[in-house]
Amino acid sequence: MRIDGRENNQIRPVKITNNYLMSPQGSVLIEMGNTKVICTATVENSTARHLVGTGQGWVTAEYGMLPGSTGTRKKRDKGGKQDGRSVEIQRLIGRALRSVVDMEKLGERTIWIDCDVIQADGGTRTASITGAFVAMVEAMKWMKAQGMISELPVTAMVSAISVGINGDERILDLCYAEDSHAKVDMNVVMTDKGEFIEVQGTGEECPFTREDLNELLALAEKGCRDLHAVQKEITGEI
Repeated sequence: MRIDGRENNQIRPVKITNNYLMSPQGSVLIEMGNTKVICTATVENSTARHLVGTGQGWVTAEYGMLPGSTGTRKKRDKGGKQDGRSVEIQRLIGRALRSVVDMEKLGERTIWIDCDVIQADGGTRTASITGAFVAMVEAMKWMKAQGMISELPVTAMVSAISVGINGDERILDLCYAEDSHAKVDMNVVMTDKGEFIEVQGTGEECPFTREDLNELLALAEKGCRDLHAVQKEITGEI
């Protein structure tokens, strides 16, 4: 039995609150267990510099953890300087979302994704991707309502989940206590078509086998399907 009583193939309770903030074109609060992330999507009527004149848009992301989000106060990023972990995660979020956006249909516009962790208990990057996708789609719905686009420029849904090996058990959606003692830790990003966007896996304490990898990926696929079902409650079929 796991720390919080879940089965090995069970994700934490998930809640996505839509229209969480007043100003952004898309905004959600995603809660996965005790992890809470505010994800916003803001539309800018210009594209990235390298795409000017091409007719293509861009999706980019920033990620951060608020000082009170962890057990000990996390220092704020100052002077434009970010720690390496934050940079790695925001690049992951941006790659994940861009992989399912038709940039030509988006037009020469940028959707800025901001993911701010207000409480961290493991899986902040995966929760950010899952919530950011919903915020992005809601911003695209706003764009369509404004006549900026004729259809949603999305080719698939995206969610992400963590899996790992703790002791001898292969488990899904690790909380912090599980993640900090995991022998193998993996983050998986998938579409609702069963396609993989990114797989980040590390043997923290020992190597892992192909059998381990296959079972962990199967767990991740199940977890992402569960998350897509929650996402669709807000976005509907895309």
